[in-house]
Amino acid sequence: MPVKLAILFYTTYGTNHRMAEIADEAARATGAEVRLRKIAETAPASVVNGQEAWKAQVERMADIAEARPEDLDWADAYLFSAPTRFGAGPSQLRAFIDTLGPLWSQGKLADKAVSAMSSAQNVHGGQEATILGLYTTFLHWGSIIVAPGYTDPVLFKSGGNPYGYSHTQGAEFDEAARGAIAHQVRRLVKMAEKLSA
Repeated sequence: MPVKLAILFYTTYGTNHRMAEIADEAARATGAEVRLRKIAETAPASVVNGQEAWKAQVERMADIAEARPEDLDWADAYLFSAPTRFGAGPSQLRAFIDTLGPLWSQGKLADKAVSAMSSAQNVHGGQEATILGLYTTFLHWGSIIVAPGYTDPVLFKSGGNPYGYSHTQGAEFDEAARGAIAHQVRRLVKMAEKLSA
């Protein structure tokens, strides 16, 4: 049976959307069954519509289904991707995580492979803190964290983050960036296969 992977992302201007798309493509190349899901927007429509780039991104994602707890129940593995907000995940992502209490209380998030990616405006804008903060949540779930570590030379070419891929907003998604995301996803799928064996 192929691994069932839920890729859940939140984005404002499109960086994490692109990261999730690259991950989706890499996961499907392994034979995994993938659900690509966006985290629901909780900012007021007046705020979103007041910024052209934000509004345009919302429109670009109109055909992507919103993440629901059922997607995590369905999946064997999870990949989260979200920007950094003052060294932590955005409130939209935390709001979604807060809906997962019933799944958590039933043990349905435990023993599943999970990994995370992030982005920020600056190279040292708090991406590692965001990823590590998410990993703290995943530890509470009993999920099995699958970080990329230094398990492939592409990690050094893309900035060397062993916790999870991180991207600087506005930077090109070059070969190294795409390779690092793909490596992280392949490792996640491989570990999920081992957990379900």
